[in-house]
Amino acid sequence: MLANELSARQALLLRLIVKEHVRTAGAVASRALVEHYNLHVSPATVRNEMARLEELGYLAKPHTSAGRLPTEAGFRYFVEHLMEEHSLPPAEQRMIAHQFYQARDHIEEWLPLASSVLARSVHGAAVVTAPRSTRAIYKHLELIVTHGRAVLLVLVLQGGSVEQQLLGLNAPMTQNALREAADRLNQVCAGLDARQIEARLGEFSRFEADVIQVVLSLMWEAEGGAADEIYHHGLSDLLQAPEFSEGDLASQSVVRVLEERSLLQAVLTETLTSAVGVGSVRVLIGGEGRWDELRMCSMILARYGVANYATGALGVVGPMRMSYGHAISAVRFVAHVLGEMVYDMYQPDIHEALTESASDTL
Repeated sequence: MLANELSARQALLLRLIVKEHVRTAGAVASRALVEHYNLHVSPATVRNEMARLEELGYLAKPHTSAGRLPTEAGFRYFVEHLMEEHSLPPAEQRMIAHQFYQARDHIEEWLPLASSVLARSVHGAAVVTAPRSTRAIYKHLELIVTHGRAVLLVLVLQGGSVEQQLLGLNAPMTQNALREAADRLNQVCAGLDARQIEARLGEFSRFEADVIQVVLSLMWEAEGGAADEIYHHGLSDLLQAPEFSEGDLASQSVVRVLEERSLLQAVLTETLTSAVGVGSVRVLIGGEGRWDELRMCSMILARYGVANYATGALGVVGPMRMSYGHAISAVRFVAHVLGEMVYDMYQPDIHEALTESASDTL
């Protein structure tokens, strides 16, 4: 549906109906609009326009009420054409920034803090995933004898990600021999990505090449893989919304979205594809025909981090009747703050990785 298909009056009424429905959680009547917003038209005129909006699919009329509710299409039209953009209040920005500043040296606190801050801001639920490297870069390898012929391979990637795997040797090796092999691999591979390492396989001994094959498998898995950690906060607050407070199928569905990792990961992956840039916000309303579990929900999602290096996802979950302008501004601001922290924490590694990436394209 194109923006110019609505008249100025119809667009105004749709915007006001969404606003009132967000405020009251109920159907909106024509007389209430006229009186509350001092519209210089009669309730009958407003009813006629509301009937037209219903014909267009933007409003629905509950059987038990004379008023009307925005539909999924109505909310989508509002978000795309009628919503007023605004920033978080300066006081809220300062409070959030100060909380992250206090946690800047404690990376393990970033994600729980981000989910908590977002949930409080929107009075709903929030989700945050850990940043993952979009290009795995080899930093350091250790080979450690455990018992018998078993060796623990510990691979550290730039950005701090650690991968481990047990290897079974054909013949026992001393810890000194394993250390020498690891030192040799570290000298050759440090700062390289999987493709660059694969191109140098001919430089290694048979044992080193076998180790590198395992390393390559771990690096390819790390690139673009599903997030290892997903934090969510605020489910209890979300379930207080009238849409979910009855304990019916709607509330069960929203619980499943947040608690079932595979479903949540699928929603995040399909919504925030690799084409979605860092800081870009996506609005998912009512599942949009793809996820029945989200039919009563909306999600505001964004990618954060450093493009071409390490990114994660964050967002909020609420009833379709949510304050979209505020939720979008909250998600965008927290994504910005968290992205700056990722950059500051890993700045040396990021600079090196991005420099190498640029040189590879020359």
